[in-house]
Amino acid sequence: MRKSIVTSIVLCMMLSLFLAGCGKSKGTAAPGTNNSGTQAETPKATAKQLTMYTAFPEQEVVPYLNAFEKQTGIKVKFVRLSAGETLARLQAEKNNPQASIWYGGPSDTFVAAIKEGVLESYQPAGIEVIPEQYRDQQGYWAPVYVGPLGFASNTEWLQKHNVKAPESWEDLIKPEFKGQIVVAHPGASGTAYSILATLVQMWGEDKAFDYLKKLDENVLQYQKSGSGPPKQVGLGEGAIGIAFAHDILKPKGEGYPLELTFPSEGTGFEIGAIALIKGGPEDEREIAKQFIDWSISKEAQDLYASTKSFRLPINPDAEVAEGAARIDELKVMDYDEVWAGEHRKELLAKFESKIKGQDAAK
Repeated sequence: MRKSIVTSIVLCMMLSLFLAGCGKSKGTAAPGTNNSGTQAETPKATAKQLTMYTAFPEQEVVPYLNAFEKQTGIKVKFVRLSAGETLARLQAEKNNPQASIWYGGPSDTFVAAIKEGVLESYQPAGIEVIPEQYRDQQGYWAPVYVGPLGFASNTEWLQKHNVKAPESWEDLIKPEFKGQIVVAHPGASGTAYSILATLVQMWGEDKAFDYLKKLDENVLQYQKSGSGPPKQVGLGEGAIGIAFAHDILKPKGEGYPLELTFPSEGTGFEIGAIALIKGGPEDEREIAKQFIDWSISKEAQDLYASTKSFRLPINPDAEVAEGAARIDELKVMDYDEVWAGEHRKELLAKFESKIKGQDAAK
């Protein structure tokens, strides 16, 4: 009798386990699969905030980000860093990136970032309308604007000292400008590195560094940001600044006493870029791509004109601000941003050992 009871209990337990298994096969699938046992599609991220590093000046970038938020509802949190500082930050954060996008700054610094393995390839929707000569052939970064290098002169200082604004690179090393030139440091600033690479490509390394030694004797201050020198000169704290034209025209348009001139020997230019940061926050991945797509659109690029930033849009359908310095009207050299990016480390090392260390940047 006792043996019969035990047998009945065992049979009941086996029947319960069988029914439970059948119930599972008809209920919720195991994680990562659907009810047919195949792999389920991972839902897209639903983040409503995007994080970025940007080389745009803070006051300039805010209207761009506000326009994107108004269109999409996505807020953008940003940290403003020069291009050189952004590259250093990405190298330090390589194993745990804290931002999804790098927005703005010369493309040669982005080329250097590719070598460091901190960018992820992504080409935005609509890239085919952008002139091919401005695109990244490797497909890592996308162009968002262009701008030539020029000189910012304080007109009040020129008048007071009865001096003409510089019209050549050689003019900058004249004795009348001793202790009066403001420029960024190439180790910190993408603008200043573009100046260095321009001179090396135009004259060769030996002649360029001989020139930079002479120029250093006239430098009042090296700054960390390439947009800083025109503002300092506009305030009368220096007579001449070297920067991209849009960074000179912006404060000039705001009423600072500035004159913009270009070197007669020829000048370099930047292709401002945007890129996806490798390993950035996963929940921001899709909206990061969405922002990059938006950044080359006519709607986004029209903002350069409406906000009077004086940047030259890369989208041929976008408006150009009245008074902007057009590259096709200037003597510009055939600047090779890929070469510049690939030779960045050795040129910076030589500049710091032969001209001035990065600790000089203020």
